[in-house]
Amino acid sequence: MKQRHESLQELGWNDWFEQRAEVSPEETIARVAAVDRDLLLLVDETGQFRARLAGSYLHHHRLAVEFPCVGDWVRVEKQPGSDLGIIHALLERKTSLRRKSAGATIDYQMIAANVDYVVIVQSCHFDFNLRRLERYLVMVMDGGAEPYILLTKTDLVEAAVLEKEIADIRAAGITIPILTLSNVTEEGIRELEHLLSAGSTYCFVGSSGVGKSTLINRLIGREMQETKSVSGTGEGRHTTVRRELIRLEGGALVIDNPGMREFGVLCAEDGISKSYADISTIAAGCRYRDCTHTGEPGCAIQEALDSGEITRAHIDNYLKLRKESEYHEMSYAEKRKKNRDFGRYKQSVNKGRM
Repeated sequence: MKQRHESLQELGWNDWFEQRAEVSPEETIARVAAVDRDLLLLVDETGQFRARLAGSYLHHHRLAVEFPCVGDWVRVEKQPGSDLGIIHALLERKTSLRRKSAGATIDYQMIAANVDYVVIVQSCHFDFNLRRLERYLVMVMDGGAEPYILLTKTDLVEAAVLEKEIADIRAAGITIPILTLSNVTEEGIRELEHLLSAGSTYCFVGSSGVGKSTLINRLIGREMQETKSVSGTGEGRHTTVRRELIRLEGGALVIDNPGMREFGVLCAEDGISKSYADISTIAAGCRYRDCTHTGEPGCAIQEALDSGEITRAHIDNYLKLRKESEYHEMSYAEKRKKNRDFGRYKQSVNKGRM
């Protein structure tokens, strides 16, 4: 078992997973490289193979967050004479990247799991949006990964524009590292490659057309014709259609991610507190512990607004995200209760038939 785990280290396995893994002699450990409807593409020390979820797993798990996603580690049985593995269990996740499902559905959509670093990609040209960047940071912080900001297409803007965008990020209290890059001039490529270390997993997230796929194609040496030329607006026309775990020549693992048009937060209070650490620190000085920061006497946030220490847009986005997360959290708790009640009802029906 130990020798096998050592070989899995190249795929991101480490002591954290080793201490939590319980595997029977009939099972092996593999990592999810891609999900194609009912089939999953797994990778282990022998290479890639396909697998499906065991019937017992499907019977006991109904929530979207409980199903394997790209980056997960699973316990799988390779049956003799079959090319298809059977997944019996999902190992505990060290980190997760998830958002509220698009539309009116109140549920999680898993984006990736066991990611060490998340690179939030925005274009300096048309895509730069500070409020959206703060939403991404909430998602990353809530899941436990370490974030980086990557500003792309620097060749399409003047140096003064780039400097202002970076200054706006810092003025919003965001202190995480910022990288800049141009796929055209290749400025910044070497700095990004230096960041990618062997055995670590990186997920690239951002809107469609910001240059994620072009960049990852370059990193893995894929032919560049797979990414179409940019349109007249400067935005790329290639779209990643699925998430896939890819191992680079230098040993780092990267996950490309389809662009997200809609991005809601769900049960992300911890991520909001971490992402808005400046506001949380100031709010500790409020007169009332349950201060809503909307006009109460002795509100330290209001004083910081009046003095110019923080901006109105910054606090408004913080309050909006908190309200959104709390609303969705109540709806999600109600959905889980209904699922539990339905499960108990099915159990009672089955017992009555015995």
